[in-house]
Amino acid sequence: MRDACDPGVRIKDMSYAPAAVLTGSTRWVPPGPRGYSFFWRLVRHPEGWLEFLEDCARRYGDVVFFQFLGQAVCLINDPAGLEQVLVTNSQNFTKSMDYRALARVLGQGLLTSEGGLWKRQRRLVQPAFFRERIVSYGDFMTSYAARMVDSWRDGEVRDLHDDMMQVTLEIAARSLFSVDIAGDAETIGRAMTVVMEDMPKLASASFLPAWVPVPTLGRFRRALADLDRIVYGIIGERRATGRRTGDLLDMLLDARDENGAGMPDRQLRDEVMTLLLAGHETTANTLAWTLYLLAQHPEVQSRLAAEVGEARNGRLPEAGNLQQLPFTQMVLMESQRLYPPAWAIGRKAIGAFEVGGYRLAGGTNVVVSQWVMHRDARYFPDPERFDPDRWREDSLGRRSLPKFAYLPFGAGPRVCVGANLALTESALVLATMMQRFRFSLAFAEPVEAFPSVTLRPRHGVRLRLERVTG
Repeated sequence: MRDACDPGVRIKDMSYAPAAVLTGSTRWVPPGPRGYSFFWRLVRHPEGWLEFLEDCARRYGDVVFFQFLGQAVCLINDPAGLEQVLVTNSQNFTKSMDYRALARVLGQGLLTSEGGLWKRQRRLVQPAFFRERIVSYGDFMTSYAARMVDSWRDGEVRDLHDDMMQVTLEIAARSLFSVDIAGDAETIGRAMTVVMEDMPKLASASFLPAWVPVPTLGRFRRALADLDRIVYGIIGERRATGRRTGDLLDMLLDARDENGAGMPDRQLRDEVMTLLLAGHETTANTLAWTLYLLAQHPEVQSRLAAEVGEARNGRLPEAGNLQQLPFTQMVLMESQRLYPPAWAIGRKAIGAFEVGGYRLAGGTNVVVSQWVMHRDARYFPDPERFDPDRWREDSLGRRSLPKFAYLPFGAGPRVCVGANLALTESALVLATMMQRFRFSLAFAEPVEAFPSVTLRPRHGVRLRLERVTG
C-alpha cells in the first residue's frame, strides 16, 4: 500500500480515514505527513514549526492535512484558499484551539474574543486608529525614539530587540492611554519574554483533551501577575483621578451596553492588555528584524540613510509626510515579508468547507502561515533574498502579486486594527534612528527566529552602533 502522504491515495485505500474527511466523500484526502513522533518533538521544541510548515508546503502542495495531538489540521498555502477562509467564508470559522492559550494572557480582548463581543469591541476601538489620530501620535513616536537614540554610544554593542521593545511600549502607552510607562518598561519586558517563551507549550497543550493534566508553569503565572498589576494600575489611576484626555482608555471607560452599564474592570483589563502588549510587540519585532537585515546589507542601509537625510535634512520625520520616504516603507515591507510579525493564523471550521478541491469537515483546524506564503518562489522570486525593490510601485512582481500572497497583518474582517498605526510608527522610529546611527553585525552567528505568538528573534538582535558624523 502506498503511504497516505501520497496525493494519489483515496480514502478507501487508506489504513485509516482522518476525522477531517466527510464520511462517504469521494474526494481525495489532502496529502500530508503521518505518524506521531515528529509532532511530539514539535510539542517539546516549538521552534521547529517554521521548518515543518515550510517542508509540508514544499512536499505536499497547497492543501496539506495532518493530525496533531488527535486534532485534524489543514495547512493552506494558496492565496485563493486563504481568501475563502479569511474573507469569503469567514463566518464559517472561529479562532483555532491554540488561541485558548493566548486567552490566558489577553482574556476576552479584541484579539481573542468572538461574535457579538468582538464586533462591539472592534467598533469601539476603531476611532483610535483613524488616520487623523495616527498622525497626532507622530510627535510621541519621534520624541520617544529620539530619547532612546540619545542614550546610545558610538561603538557599543546593544541588544536592539530590547531597545525596540521598550520604545514601542512607551509609544503605545502614551499614544493610546496617555501614560508614561517608562518606570515599568523593564518589568513588562521581562514578563513578556516569559509569556512568549512559554506560550508555544501552552498552545500545544490546548489541543489535548481537557482531562489530560498540564504542568503548571510557575514563572508564567508570576509574569502574568506582574502584567496584571501594571494594567489594573493604569485603569485604577484613571478611575480615581477622573482625568479626561480623550484617548482610547476614555473611550473604553465611557462605553455603555444596551442596559446603560459600563465596562467591568475585567473587560477593561482585557482590552488594555491586548492593545498595549499585542500592539507594541509586533512593531518591536518588525523594527528589530529590519535592523538585523540592514546590518547584513550595508548597501541597502546606505540607500535608506540617504533617503532619510535628503528628505528631512536633519529634522525629525513627521507622520503626515511619510510619502517623502518611499524607500523606507519598501524596506519595512520587505522586512515583514521575510520576518512577518505574525507568522501564522489559526482558524477552526464550524461546518464543512471546500478548499483546493477537497471537502473537509467541521471541526478541522486551519493554519495559514505568512512565514510560508511570504517565502513562496511562485510569488516572490529568489524568496530568501532581502530585496526592497520588489516593492517598487512599477515593479512587475508587485503588480502581478496575488492579493492574498502577502498578509503581514492578516486579512478579512479580523485584519489587524492597528496595521496603519504600526506601519507609521515603524517608519518614524526607523527614520529617526537612521538620522544618527548605522548598524553592523556584532557576531557572525545568525539570529534564530522563534515562532511564539509573534515571530521573535531568539536571544535578541545584538548589533554594533556607529554614530553618524558630519
